[in-house]
Amino acid sequence: MTEGLLDTARRLADTVMEEHPGLISKKWAYDIGLFLIGLEELYGVTGEEKYYAYLKAYFDYFILPDGTIRGYDCQEMNIDHINCGKNLFFLYKKTGEERFRTALGHLEEQILIQPRTKSGVYWHKKIYPDQIWLDGVFMGQPFRAQYAAVFGREDWYGDILNQFALVEEKTYEPRCGLYAHACDESKTVFWADPRTGRSLNIWGRACGWYSMALVDTLDFIPGEEGRARLIAFLDKLMENVAKYQDEEGCWYQVLDNRRGDNYREATCTCQFAYTLEKGIRLGYLAKEKYLTCLERAVSGIQKHFLREREGKLYMTGCCAVSGLGPADNPRRDGTLDYYFSEPVVENDGKALGPFLKLAVACDLR
Repeated sequence: MTEGLLDTARRLADTVMEEHPGLISKKWAYDIGLFLIGLEELYGVTGEEKYYAYLKAYFDYFILPDGTIRGYDCQEMNIDHINCGKNLFFLYKKTGEERFRTALGHLEEQILIQPRTKSGVYWHKKIYPDQIWLDGVFMGQPFRAQYAAVFGREDWYGDILNQFALVEEKTYEPRCGLYAHACDESKTVFWADPRTGRSLNIWGRACGWYSMALVDTLDFIPGEEGRARLIAFLDKLMENVAKYQDEEGCWYQVLDNRRGDNYREATCTCQFAYTLEKGIRLGYLAKEKYLTCLERAVSGIQKHFLREREGKLYMTGCCAVSGLGPADNPRRDGTLDYYFSEPVVENDGKALGPFLKLAVACDLR
């Protein structure tokens, strides 16, 4: 099942580095951060300095000598901006440079002022008042858990667990056992069901974000009771996710729909495969229950998404972006027509990051 995955990961990473030499991007972007986390782990298992040099170049550009993050404003209250901070723990530990610790502190400042819904969950962004997005759970909660573990913010753990419990309650869609992309607690935004506040459809990557949020937060949560709660959420999610895996091992842009213009989607498939492997390996998910699902997912990725072109390797079938609103963007209304209209791209960090992490973990087995 996993034979050759590490070589595949290296070829994908090398393609990105060749096509974006020097500095991968001048945007402080969550998807870039996710890819670079995968690159960090690829460096860890291969020892190849080119991977470390490449990821560090990005943060050398953004993290100024005084620890300021170039172009970052915590007052935007965009939880997506927290995700790149996950790389800073590694860089601070490896280099000892105080600027990385200071930059982590700036992200903590945002965490402390991030607005919340009435129930207590972070808004996804300042421009999305009262809205819980599954994307934001992944961007914020694993970072908070790691920050708490590294810098002694034990007072955060209870709130992290409570936010997961509220997300579970607010976004769960009983008609299919999966989770809506988002929930508007005010139940007034144009894309929300006026009875439940939930968005209309089950976007694959939203559930992928939630799965990775759970399995990554578990790395840092102490205490049997709290961990047991997250593991129960994870098992419930993946048990239902497994039901929507197709016969080729893939998942779709909208998980519970098979309309003709729906399609096998790489980012959520890679995210679910990563979650399954890590969950099985660490004992959160029963091997006898989920191993076949994982094996089929890896096979599906290899068969349907990996394409070679002119000696380079690409991960195809990646939904570029999907969102909901804001009010001045009514096209993003959460309908099937909307989800199937967004562009499909290749070598997107939202697929590559989880795939690189999956490949490294399989190589270390």
